[in-house]
Amino acid sequence: MSEKITPFKNFYPFYLNEHSNPINKALHFVGTTLVILAVIYSIYTAQYKLIWLCPFIGYGFAWVGHFIFEKNRPATFKQPFYSFASDFVMWFHIITRKVKF
Repeated sequence: MSEKITPFKNFYPFYLNEHSNPINKALHFVGTTLVILAVIYSIYTAQYKLIWLCPFIGYGFAWVGHFIFEKNRPATFKQPFYSFASDFVMWFHIITRKVKF
């Protein structure tokens, strides 16, 4: 990806293409699920300091998926906001079976 892709509806197909390896997708799904659970737990227990762990949890799983299994560079480095949003859209699409592993 040399230039930024806009709007989001054009970026998301590119994002899905960068996540064709099932293990990479699964790692993204696990990381995003853990981030959601960590935020819920942090709020429920009023331990707000735990939220700072979320980027390490989410990106830790995602970057392992990209560098080891997908063998590509995460879109986060070029388009962090669209990439972040796409993580949650893909997570929802996996839950609703619009995207498969």
